[in-house]
Amino acid sequence: MVQSSIRYVTQEEFEQLCSEHSGRMWERTAQGELVEMAPVGGEGSNQEADLIGDLIIWNRCTQMGKVFSSQGAFKLPFGSTRAADVAWVRNERWEALTPEQRMGFPPICPDFVIELRSQSMANGMVRPQSLSELRTKMTEYLASGLRLGWLINPYDRQVEIYRAGQAVQVVAMPAVLSGETVLPGFELSV
Repeated sequence: MVQSSIRYVTQEEFEQLCSEHSGRMWERTAQGELVEMAPVGGEGSNQEADLIGDLIIWNRCTQMGKVFSSQGAFKLPFGSTRAADVAWVRNERWEALTPEQRMGFPPICPDFVIELRSQSMANGMVRPQSLSELRTKMTEYLASGLRLGWLINPYDRQVEIYRAGQAVQVVAMPAVLSGETVLPGFELSV
């Protein structure tokens, strides 16, 4: 993520901006700050695709929910609009939304997210995404109802596990992560 000059926008302004500039990716913080998302490099994009693929395979077998890529953002209850690298929502929660809500930025927090700390390409430089910004996103997800989240940090060779109502757990890589009761039977080797 790269933040250019700080700009604050309302939710309506944010949605209009996204509509007018569909080729660009932004998020909006709970404070209304506009965050431009820089493209990731080849390695990060490949790793993200693998993560999505693993979750899709599990979900196709269980048919328990819907899987979303980093191109889909969610309007969270505390005012931010965020897109995780990988997100998943239980079927019954997704189906409770109206068709109109599903078409735009769904007003729902995913049950599960993965954020992958990868390299961003911005201003002609390649550098790792800001760990503090990713942690802020994870905290926003938790405050909005997230049940389980993984922040995968290959640079420090660790994974931060976020669970509702619990302290963050940090595990060293390599590790096998469990979907626990949120994603029963799902395991990911990192």
